[in-house]
Amino acid sequence: MAVIEVNGARFGYDEAGDGPPVVLVHATVADRRMWEHQFRALASTHRVVRFDWRGYGDSDDAVGQFARYEDVLAVMDALRIERAVLVGCAMGGAQCLEAALAAPGRVRALALICCGLSDYEWPPELTAAMAAKIVEVIPPEVMAAYRDGRADRIDPVHARGVAEINLQLSLLGPGRCADLLEPETWRLAMDMCTAMLERQWRRAPSEERFLEPAASTRLAEIKVPTLVIKALTDEPTLAAISDRLAEQIAGARLLELADTSRMAPLERPQQVSLALTDFLSSLD
Repeated sequence: MAVIEVNGARFGYDEAGDGPPVVLVHATVADRRMWEHQFRALASTHRVVRFDWRGYGDSDDAVGQFARYEDVLAVMDALRIERAVLVGCAMGGAQCLEAALAAPGRVRALALICCGLSDYEWPPELTAAMAAKIVEVIPPEVMAAYRDGRADRIDPVHARGVAEINLQLSLLGPGRCADLLEPETWRLAMDMCTAMLERQWRRAPSEERFLEPAASTRLAEIKVPTLVIKALTDEPTLAAISDRLAEQIAGARLLELADTSRMAPLERPQQVSLALTDFLSSLD
């Protein structure tokens, strides 16, 4: 692990391999460890970089106002990467989209895995259902203290409970249980998500900026080769984002993966690595 300082924060990252650069951007409930298989598989033919978002893993806390897509580009600057293929999962994909729109000359291609959008509105019934589950784990007044960074202590039972609720949506998907996963996959996912929650709850809220106008209104501006990977057991309204991307980004390829949800790189590492390898080969 190495550290670079850009945009007023230190970022933990790993780098391996030689060749055309590829930057891996992790999901909200994870950190750069989710890319272990892809990081090693792609490094045989490419220069591969994976880094932790600010506030995650080995990177500094998120403080004040910042934009994550700017962090992606700043990490590239610090590592002297003029142009790269950006690979993002879930909201990591949203960051890649925004970076491609903000600085189109810096992005060679996009691979968007179960991609999110910054202006996506969660269905009210889904939001209510998750809130009801969280109340069963954490009293509202305690949850409010966590969210505001006012708690003197984080109860690990609370963090693990909310991590399980998050992973039911993001890793498992509707109607699936953890028994379907390899034990190590579930353990790593729980470790990453719990660490993320405990860290967020220990600090005052920060303010994340997003690209304006929103990326969702500008998909036709994406002109680089794009691979869209859709997980067929993802929450339906989230999975529909992949269909939208494939329809509105000119020439985008849509790959559908069965029996996996939003964290496909972690749950189906070989399949995702192979899909990325094939996509990168098509660019050369």
